[in-house]
Amino acid sequence: MTSMPRERHTYGMAPLIRGTLLVLYAALVVPLPLIAPEGLKPILWGALALGLILVLAITSEQVILDAEGLRLTHPDWCGWWLRRGWHLSWNQVEGLTPVATSQGGRVFYVRTSGASPQGTSQTTQAYLLPQRVERFEDFQNQFSALSGLATDSVARITPPWTYQLLAVMSFTLLVGELVSLTRVSPLS
Repeated sequence: MTSMPRERHTYGMAPLIRGTLLVLYAALVVPLPLIAPEGLKPILWGALALGLILVLAITSEQVILDAEGLRLTHPDWCGWWLRRGWHLSWNQVEGLTPVATSQGGRVFYVRTSGASPQGTSQTTQAYLLPQRVERFEDFQNQFSALSGLATDSVARITPPWTYQLLAVMSFTLLVGELVSLTRVSPLS
């Protein structure tokens, strides 16, 4: 490894992916309270709002690279209740393991090793390398520079056109639902 910079690099979920998931959520759930019986509308609007908060929290995942290591976390506003995430110091990182997906893509796992909790043997663990982050090429370069691992074969988990297509389809579905609902009965 070369000398490590003292900078901290933070990467959120790619805006195309996050936006697509939010539009898909809206397309799937916004019509429900609009077509529900009057007695259920307040409950469904409340559930829609809670679901939106959950989707926003899940898609606010952050990857942080710095001189100490790699960390997957969430912002403070939701991290306290999601409690997902992990942290690896660079000296734990041993390599990358590619794994084929059922859709024909590849994901990569960061292999680590360390002493077992009893201290009697070495244990190997694997953590999914984030591949849906914004500024992916910069993330890839920083990860390679800080870990000392070659990342030439690492690519985004899915090509951008798949999320672009899903975004267009979700937006079209949402607009179509709203237009048809305004023609069937007024939204009051």
